[in-house]
Amino acid sequence: MCTDKVHRERMCNHCIVCITVSNVSYPMVIAKLHEIMEDVADRVEMHKNIGEQRDNWNSLLLTSINAITLTAATMAGIAATNVEGPLMALKLSSTPMYLAATGMLVVMNKIQPSQLVEEQSNAARLFKQLHSQIQRTLTCGIPTGSDVEEAMEKVLALDKAYPLPLIGVMLEKFPKTVEPAVWWPQHRERQEKPIKRTDGNGWSVEFEEEMREIVGVIKRKDTEDNLRLGKVALKGNKILAISGPLLTGMAACGTAFVGSSHGSWAAMVRVVAGAMASVVNTMEHGGQVGMVFEMYRSNEGFFRLAEETIESNLTERDVGRRENGELFEMKVALQLGRSFSGLKNLAAASSYSSSRKGEAIINEEFASKLFYYLFILSLVLLIILH
Repeated sequence: MCTDKVHRERMCNHCIVCITVSNVSYPMVIAKLHEIMEDVADRVEMHKNIGEQRDNWNSLLLTSINAITLTAATMAGIAATNVEGPLMALKLSSTPMYLAATGMLVVMNKIQPSQLVEEQSNAARLFKQLHSQIQRTLTCGIPTGSDVEEAMEKVLALDKAYPLPLIGVMLEKFPKTVEPAVWWPQHRERQEKPIKRTDGNGWSVEFEEEMREIVGVIKRKDTEDNLRLGKVALKGNKILAISGPLLTGMAACGTAFVGSSHGSWAAMVRVVAGAMASVVNTMEHGGQVGMVFEMYRSNEGFFRLAEETIESNLTERDVGRRENGELFEMKVALQLGRSFSGLKNLAAASSYSSSRKGEAIINEEFASKLFYYLFILSLVLLIILH
């Protein structure tokens, strides 16, 4: 028996797995995981606090800009009754107020506080999830060096997906293309080699086919519809982000025509443009259109992760190295908000539809029940905004 190594055994998937751990390395692995867990808990608090701060930004900036804009519009309307005397001061005073509102709107539309809040909320939730995973590894398993590396990769991937600073690394709020949020380390591609098919570890040929059908439904319905609605949200947000500063800028420019032959039209532009700017600003930031776009981006990442997880297990040649089939089925069912029978019915319906080649798939069901009604509600709101 070796004196410099401790042999530990555990039951996993009905097999005895032998783990040889060095006397020196095992305590170090535990210490590293505890250190990572503490850092993750600290990140949860940071993202939570910063999310609350940026939610305050959204409320305070929205209220302040609308107050400035409506006050300037009111002053311009009162001053329109007389172009001389003390009322002239009201007209001239409304100009710097409009200019201030325009500058604040440009900054607010650039950083999209409601979208920042959603980013921090997602980051806090995912870091909590990672904290629970590390805690479970320490409590129920025998951690190894690979667990430390995996935890480090997940932390760095989350830091990249949801950065804390605004300057330099802030996520693009108006990207040219809608890309899903990616908060997990990319799976390493495996080289597939033809081998004899063997069942085991809760997997069977029928179960594999079910998982393939579910991936197909996610790609055809959930991912496709989520991407389409994300594009609509992005387009609507762009229009609103441009319209607000444009309207307040027009109102400010109306000062140039004060006292001229076009004075009545100038007064109308100053008042109407200011009022419309408040409406547009309320629709964009009060309606949190940026948050809606980030929600779709996050949902698309959720579906992308589900696809990659299922495909990663399906491409693993050794069924013993896959996740246990029964546990994996439960995991997928819970993620999609379905029962076991609902999951099987979804796969069967997809298989039946796929067998009818050349016919369009009509009224195909969404894979996820969690986001179905959210899709419908958001679509109605976006149609109104659009």
